[in-house]
Amino acid sequence: MKVAHIAIWTNDLEAMKAFYLQYFELTANEKYYNPSKKFSSYFLSFKSGARIELMHRPDIATFMEAADSKLGLAHFAISVGTKDKVNQLTKLLSENGHPIIGEPRTTGDGYYESVVADIEGNLIEITS
Repeated sequence: MKVAHIAIWTNDLEAMKAFYLQYFELTANEKYYNPSKKFSSYFLSFKSGARIELMHRPDIATFMEAADSKLGLAHFAISVGTKDKVNQLTKLLSENGHPIIGEPRTTGDGYYESVVADIEGNLIEITS
């Protein structure tokens, strides 16, 4: 088994797509649009085959409020391969004004990682 994709609700579909494509070496499919639900999405794919689905609908705030869900995904991790790449990408994101939540470090369980927030506040661990 493997994780096929993670899905993220977003307020600004195009801006989120641009963020992930710029920093994480992803490719995007053509935008999907369902006119009856006013739902649109992109699948962003890593070379490994893992994917991130970005999803939007104009009534997302009302939709999420109705779901009354406070717990959920805490973060997701993207492996960039080496400690140097963790450091480089974290520095680039910081220089471009993106919040660094956790500076690069070796965690107690042995991972080398940093934690950044995307443009809508979702947490991403960048790991070696």
